[in-house]
Amino acid sequence: MSDTDDGDVILELRDITKAYSGIVALKKADLKLRRGAVNVLVGENGAGKSTMMRIIAGVERPTLGEIWMEGERIHLDSPADAVRHGIGIVFQELNLFGNMTVAENIFATRELTRGLFGIDHKAQVEKANEFLDRLEAGITADTLVEDLPIGQQQLVEIARAVSLNTRILIMDEPTSALSAAEVDVLFRVIAELKAQGVAIVYISHRLEELMRIGDYITVLKDGQITGHAMVKDVDTRWIVRSMIGSDAKDFAKEVDHALGDEVIRLEDITLPRAQGGYAVDHVSLSVRKGEILGIYGLMGAGRSELFECIMGRHGHYTGKVFVDGRELQERDTTGRIARGIALIPEDRQREGLVQCLSIAENLSLASLGQFVKFGFHIEPKRERGAIAEAIRNLSIKARNPDFEVTSMSGGNQQKVVIGKALMTGPKVLLMDEPSRGIDVGAKADVFRTMRRLAGEGLAILFSTSDLEEVMALSDRIAVMSNGRLIAVMDRTDATEEAIVTASAEGHKTKRMHA
Repeated sequence: MSDTDDGDVILELRDITKAYSGIVALKKADLKLRRGAVNVLVGENGAGKSTMMRIIAGVERPTLGEIWMEGERIHLDSPADAVRHGIGIVFQELNLFGNMTVAENIFATRELTRGLFGIDHKAQVEKANEFLDRLEAGITADTLVEDLPIGQQQLVEIARAVSLNTRILIMDEPTSALSAAEVDVLFRVIAELKAQGVAIVYISHRLEELMRIGDYITVLKDGQITGHAMVKDVDTRWIVRSMIGSDAKDFAKEVDHALGDEVIRLEDITLPRAQGGYAVDHVSLSVRKGEILGIYGLMGAGRSELFECIMGRHGHYTGKVFVDGRELQERDTTGRIARGIALIPEDRQREGLVQCLSIAENLSLASLGQFVKFGFHIEPKRERGAIAEAIRNLSIKARNPDFEVTSMSGGNQQKVVIGKALMTGPKVLLMDEPSRGIDVGAKADVFRTMRRLAGEGLAILFSTSDLEEVMALSDRIAVMSNGRLIAVMDRTDATEEAIVTASAEGHKTKRMHA
């Protein structure tokens, strides 16, 4: 399908090819960005979307091809070049300084000064608060970024991009860590920017989201453009077919298997907040062998904090954790891994991967003890065999396991994090938002893996704010809100309405035990 309306084109990529060490990430790709419109870009992980955006943002240079802006050929040799041309980008993986305030992050490299008196911190905070208020972020600009949850850090990234008065604003998975209410606010800001004539480039794996706000859509597959259309002329099935060559893969539960004995039991897990109240408020749960328990909740529900308590990340939590009927005495993460618990963290870049290491080194990092001979010598043959098996079992697209892990797409990086956890031989697998920033193809692979692992007897707890996921994958569904466990229901009895209602009842409902 081709464009039915060329619109008001501000920037055009012509025949763009980008190759890394002989691997072609983009091949003769064309793209037109239109003023006052949301230009949607979709494709599976590894299709070339982020590479294309990094070229527009001046982070990468194309191997071949031309960039034209308002009828004139331009060269974007650096991010500063792109900013001078009015191009801003919100990266999928957050790009903030944790030890600086929100205001300092928003004005980094273009600080407001008072002549010879240096940086005007007060003016920066006031100006930054204006942008944050516009996003209804609920953040004050003098807060340290590292003290913010990931969703609010995402809003800081967006505020920084909006503050640049950009003519072209690229948003790479901007809603992946946002709650539904925050998404609504973001969409209002996008509508404002459109009305001001800004060209928005929007990348997301949430197809309903794209249909809701997109004007034009471009589909990438294996580094090539496989479809252009106006959003009003297509449906989600057309998008999926253009992306993966077939309709969406069903990741629902396929085969019932008998559940075994209780593997993990939580009793009265409580984590106090520094500012008062509880991040996790007296939560009790149990999960059986072969069972998938989905924990549904919105941002701030306490799901990640609960998982961190189970992993021994917070020394000051109270309550008890039992594995196979024995209470865990180990209070540290290493001890918890040794007892058979593994975590797939929500933020794979900061907490799941070591960026400077290879794919292979990341996979075996948590399980090196298995390959040690005579107490100190690692057997490379055994290690390589286990790594190859993990890559095969998880369908990880890794042309060479010795390449740096950052050379992979987001979906494949997530599979590496999962592979690393599985190589420790866990009895219990905790998965915090396992599909965050993953396309439909990689998502289906991850969910099939979860069902297979449950079938093999693993106990899985996974957290999500996606109703479709929790309904499709769970044997039982637990709902958390404001740190409390509101309801636990069998999948057969659960309805979307009941789950959403429970997630909004954090202050009104009795604590549940399961």
